[in-house]
Amino acid sequence: MTGTATQDATRTERAPALRPLTTNVGMEVCGIDLAHPAPADLSFIIDAFNTHGALLFRGQNLSNEQLVGFSRSLGDLDEAPVNENGQTAVPGLPELYVISNIEGTDGAPIGSLGSGEAAWHTDMSYLENPPDASLLYAIEIPPAGGDTWIANMYATLDHMPADLRSQIEGRTIKHDGTYNSGGYVRQGLVANDDPLTCEGTLHPAVCAHPVTGRPVLYLGRRRNAYVDGLSLEESEALLDALWAHATRPEFCYAHKWRIGDVLMWDNRATLHRRDEFDATARRLMHRTQVRGKSVPRPA
Repeated sequence: MTGTATQDATRTERAPALRPLTTNVGMEVCGIDLAHPAPADLSFIIDAFNTHGALLFRGQNLSNEQLVGFSRSLGDLDEAPVNENGQTAVPGLPELYVISNIEGTDGAPIGSLGSGEAAWHTDMSYLENPPDASLLYAIEIPPAGGDTWIANMYATLDHMPADLRSQIEGRTIKHDGTYNSGGYVRQGLVANDDPLTCEGTLHPAVCAHPVTGRPVLYLGRRRNAYVDGLSLEESEALLDALWAHATRPEFCYAHKWRIGDVLMWDNRATLHRRDEFDATARRLMHRTQVRGKSVPRPA
């Protein structure tokens, strides 16, 4: 009886728990080691993720293989994208994308996206079938700057003024594929700053989340976005109003990184961005991306 009671107490003590990051954005998950998650842990994580849209795990110690393994438990993974510095995946692990400003011994960057600001965006929304989720793991961090911001697109839509919401009902928005979040032209494309003619994909402005069914605002990135069927002037004015509303402080969370953090967000229900940081300070992150299981559908 004593042994059983001790085991039960240990399980109770280790039971995962959630702690809000802000009133409207995300949860910190406490009590789960992502290197060795139990089946019950995975169910807990998936339920919390679908409900809250962004999850933070502190104090993780993951090998590259463990990060990929945990990520794969959430779904099939995309391979790292080809960006301005070529294929920037970890050798032998094509799903592991290197985000870094560090230069190798040959003087070439070991990763992508540098040290500049990354504008608000949803990962790879220019695809017909964008990714479901992204996970970012902190290996080296600068002493200041480089914060990652998350905006909740459920809350944004729920608190949108009626006159603004009426302007996007039934509309689709072009998601530009010319530039990545660092502002670099994607490999194989040419610079084009005309929203009417740039490469991109149309998605509903208000989508039904494929798991929860809840209506959610779906924005990609502001640059080269275009509301289909409007004049360019009308589109620009509407998009400016949408971005101003979506990124109001009450809908956002600013994450100050610690080594060992894993931040996971739902690309179907959030926007994210990055603050710039000192280019002489080292920053190294590994990212994985859960492949999209469905095409965005209107609510």
